Amino acid sequence: MPKHKKPRVGIRMDMTPLVDVAFLLLTFFMLTTQFKPPEEVSVTLPSSHSAFKLPEADVMMLTVNKDGEIYLGVDSQRLMGRLFGPENMYRAAVQVKKEDLANILVQARISNPKLRTVVKGDKDAPYGPIEDVMETLQKTKITRFNLVTDLEKG
Repeated sequence: MPKHKKPRVGIRMDMTPLVDVAFLLLTFFMLTTQFKPPEEVSVTLPSSHSAFKLPEADVMMLTVNKDGEIYLGVDSQRLMGRLFGPENMYRAAVQVKKEDLANILVQARISNPKLRTVVKGDKDAPYGPIEDVMETLQKTKITRFNLVTDLEKG
């Protein structure tokens, strides 16, 4: 009695769920990606050997451009609106006068005591405005702040 072999049945996989999952992942990553917001002031940073990381949340950024103008920005839109009015709520930074800086810094620290101060100065900026910013920080009892620089490779 000869044995009859059953013919092999080919396996067929439906690829539709895989495509669905791939598109869901693509959509998820596209919607959750945070892009770097446009800067209000363009600054060329000086170089240094320091490799300290800047804080990511609760940041108050003081920027001095090459013309010596002072800009202040906070990472919270609600706090920006409270400090500079609702028309400036979505801006990254607002130009402030040296005379008004101390009052605004105190208001910001009262609104959010966890704010960490970061000073960002252009490498071609005159020293006077940066010195004024540091004096104002000392007068308002903000003695700890970070200076932003570019890391030298070497």
